[in-house]
Amino acid sequence: MKIDAEKIKNLREKTGLSIMECKKAIEEADGDFEKALEILKKRGIEISEKKTNKEAREGLIGCYVHTNGKVGVLIEVNCESDFVARNSEFKELVKNLCLQIAAMKPKWIDINSIPEDILNKKKDEIKEQFKDKPESVITKIIEGKLQDFYKENVLLKQQFIKDEGMTIEEYIKSKIAKLGENIKVKRFVRFEIGE
Repeated sequence: MKIDAEKIKNLREKTGLSIMECKKAIEEADGDFEKALEILKKRGIEISEKKTNKEAREGLIGCYVHTNGKVGVLIEVNCESDFVARNSEFKELVKNLCLQIAAMKPKWIDINSIPEDILNKKKDEIKEQFKDKPESVITKIIEGKLQDFYKENVLLKQQFIKDEGMTIEEYIKSKIAKLGENIKVKRFVRFEIGE
């Protein structure tokens, strides 16, 4: 099968992966661009899952102040080596995370960092709102409403503002796959005048 160089180029631009990786994915997908994209996404997730247990002690502190001077963000993003921390891809990731936080106002990094009392309060609010429904229905409603709550308030669960086809978690995993190191958002703080 003749491989379309334009498809490889487009796939490389979309994923940032090597030409060989993109070529293999297109071959595996029999020339189907969308299928090749899914193959690379799955491969990236597999690679990132293998890396999650590696310790990330290097990294960068990123900052962003909006042009009006009323919103600012500080973030610490860790990786495994100083080499990756100095890489332009990693720097771009940190910058994009700052922009995400400034625009979308997440309160927590991941679901595990939400205080239990806040989570219980949210569940109680939902139960109260749908108290006239059967218990089995309420359980499903709570699950659905909590997913919406996470998408709004948890950084890793938010849609990436520069590519709404992926979450921040998927965006970070794509960088883990590309850079070959574990990457973690350690902490962030968002400032806004008047808050």
